[in-house]
Amino acid sequence: MLPNGPRVVVTGAGRGTGRTLALAFAERGAHVVVSARDPAAAGRTADLIRLGGAGTAEAHGCDLADPASVRGFAAALADRNDRIDVLVNNGAGYLPGVGLDDASDEEIVETVAGTATGTLLLTRHLLPLLRASDRPDVVNLVSACGEVGHHRSEAHPAYYAAKHAQAGFAGILSHRLRAEGVRVISLYPPDFVQDGPREPGAPLTARSVVECVLFAVGQPRDCFIREFHFEQVRSPGP
Repeated sequence: MLPNGPRVVVTGAGRGTGRTLALAFAERGAHVVVSARDPAAAGRTADLIRLGGAGTAEAHGCDLADPASVRGFAAALADRNDRIDVLVNNGAGYLPGVGLDDASDEEIVETVAGTATGTLLLTRHLLPLLRASDRPDVVNLVSACGEVGHHRSEAHPAYYAAKHAQAGFAGILSHRLRAEGVRVISLYPPDFVQDGPREPGAPLTARSVVECVLFAVGQPRDCFIREFHFEQVRSPGP
């Protein structure tokens, strides 16, 4: 039997920021559905949650660039859940390279599909479960690359294109679902580091981004925080 606490889906949770998000929700007693393209990586995150003891977890493989995989993942959740309280669209493959020729056609297609199309399809298929919740939130980890005029990342143009598509989807979804009480919250962090000092002048850390997510979903239901934008004090790296 599933617990009565909040039920949270985190994509791209096999490592990095997604894993940190999953662990943070579990620390607060949530049942976390951990998804990743690599099922073994998702399983390792779920094992860490179980060892922690506060929340519970289940692991699923889901390739966001594959519509059939997205549909299968959503169907598996519908079989086990009567609701989803929080969907965190974190999964997205970063693609480096400042020139168009710095990535293959296949890499470009996978980047756009996994980031933009995957976010749209998974949200679409999980929307009935979100509507069944009395506290539904859709959280999108977009990127400063999705902001108009941003140019400070050395990500590939395809990654910029995918993040702009994700941002456009989040914006219209927020407007159209607000009357139903479904909050759509998007974060636009610049390039950031997983770990580091959390002090003035240091690069933004994953933990700080995660705490913004926890703050937003923890607000009363009359509070619709639509977007978080961050000052890029400095870029990660040497």
